[in-house]
Amino acid sequence: MREHGGNLDLAQQGFGGRAEDWIDLSTGINRLPYPAGEVSARAWSALPSRAEIDALHQAARHAYRTSAPIVALGGAQAAIQLLPQLAPRGCARILAPTYNEYAGVLSAAGWDVLEASEPGALAGADLAVVVNPNNPDGRHHSPKDLLTLLPRVGRLVIDESFVDAVPQLSLAPEADRPGLLILRSFGKFYGLAGLRLGFAIGNAADIDRLAAMSGPWPVSGAAIAIGCRALRDDAWTEATSTRLAKDCARLDETARAQGWRLVGGTSLFRLYETPDASAAQEKLARGHIWSRVFAKEPTWLRLGLPGSEAEWTRLAEVLAR
Repeated sequence: MREHGGNLDLAQQGFGGRAEDWIDLSTGINRLPYPAGEVSARAWSALPSRAEIDALHQAARHAYRTSAPIVALGGAQAAIQLLPQLAPRGCARILAPTYNEYAGVLSAAGWDVLEASEPGALAGADLAVVVNPNNPDGRHHSPKDLLTLLPRVGRLVIDESFVDAVPQLSLAPEADRPGLLILRSFGKFYGLAGLRLGFAIGNAADIDRLAAMSGPWPVSGAAIAIGCRALRDDAWTEATSTRLAKDCARLDETARAQGWRLVGGTSLFRLYETPDASAAQEKLARGHIWSRVFAKEPTWLRLGLPGSEAEWTRLAEVLAR
């Protein structure tokens, strides 16, 4: 298994407690999720119809401000798993450091995987991957700059899992360009990761192939019902984006009081440089707050944003010990 946040079972093994006793800040998942509301009995008992899946696609086009072809999948991760099959094996270049599933999945499928530290170094790749904004350091690139890469690579994959609160960075409106593929996560911004919903947006040839590989029922009836509702709720999206910006500033101030330096982050997580990230993680874990550390960067500590006021209070109390 590759390193990931959300590994709360590991935290429990080391520091006890039930899952519900913990505040899991090791992920970039909104801890004040969209109110899922009621889901009809039919959504649970019947196979999703083509019309229902199409309605979900239309809701996603609305939310992501695009008219391009789109396919719903079981999370952005499902799209990553299918990437190696979109083209014959070749050279993949990934802007790094970033989400480690890309290198792992492509390598396992026989691709020659190289890491690049700057976008220009992606040129010449059969498949180039940029996470924008990036996980874990929040580095981001303008759509205009990313589009300059398009004629220089075979296929350009932009992972926009953390772009919802900063839509001006999204290339979804341009996604029907040949060679461009956009991946979106629903669960992070909407705080419903367990729903397992995401989207790929791109030109018709790529989307048709992804749809064929994912089968006739790629997402559940419940995901369709809740996704349609959430993706069209512009008021919730705007209010949540505003709140997250304020909460980022609040968490950064809390970290500064600990002597931690902000490395970067997105609207759903922050990355700090600490004297010893493992020691900081252990201190938090003793108060049943889980965080993310990185084996290759022993000073980096990543924290998601607390949700309720009670969670903010508990974080402050644990850090003050």
